Amino acid sequence: MWAARFFVVALALSVTTTLGTHETTALMVNPIRRVVNLLQNMQKKVEAEGKKEKELFEKFMCYCKNGLGDLKQAIQANEAKIPQVETALSEAKALKEQLEKDIGELKGSTGDAKATIAKAKGIRQKEASAFAKDSSDKKTNIEALKKAIAAIEAGAAGKFLQTSMESMTTLQNLAINADMRSADREMLTAFLSQGSNYAPQSGEILGILKQMLETMIKELTEITSAEEQAIKDFEVLIAAKEKELNANTGAIESKIERAAEIGLEIVEMEEDLDDSSKTLIEDKKISERT
Repeated sequence: MWAARFFVVALALSVTTTLGTHETTALMVNPIRRVVNLLQNMQKKVEAEGKKEKELFEKFMCYCKNGLGDLKQAIQANEAKIPQVETALSEAKALKEQLEKDIGELKGSTGDAKATIAKAKGIRQKEASAFAKDSSDKKTNIEALKKAIAAIEAGAAGKFLQTSMESMTTLQNLAINADMRSADREMLTAFLSQGSNYAPQSGEILGILKQMLETMIKELTEITSAEEQAIKDFEVLIAAKEKELNANTGAIESKIERAAEIGLEIVEMEEDLDDSSKTLIEDKKISERT
């Protein structure tokens, strides 16, 4: 085999070296030039194959010189190494897959946390708006009741009903909408409509108004307390969700970094496995020749 290859190489070299400039130029349009090109390409291929076989031969001679013990040890080492690398590679791929799954779940939790925060803010805004209106109405009612009670106690109920139009309107609305007994509602309505001409004693009206004031103050205290608690609950929820978001962000970054590292390790192990497998095959071929 070597003799045939060297003959081809020699033939290619002899053809190219014996041709002069004029002949070479002629061959550019001559069919013989094609043969020369073919031989030159074959020469390059032969040289490449020769280099590879030379390396294998030198390795073979090294094993022959140093003894078959080293060769057998190399074969045994690779036979033991390859399954270990395969196991490590499988574990690394499983870990990378789990990390990617964890990242997906964390991103989902992050999205849920953001949605919860947005929803909570929307609810809090509505609650705050409702409280502002309700508390404002109750404060207006309380102020009107206090004025009416003070006027009756001072014996100036008629003047109050004639001059305090805003308070009168507030009391009229309460007479219609407030939760009270029918008899009390009728008495209060009559008082507001007839003013100083109303016959029943002012003490009855005063009692009704004071009861309404007490109820109104209690309701204002309750909704204020509820609003304060709602604010606290909102702040606790937002703090917890923001903490969760920060933790998720850190965990996502950490797992992405780890997944990238594992990816590089997988590539390295695959290359190592490929090299070890090829080396084992070559070593076994050499062992079979000896």
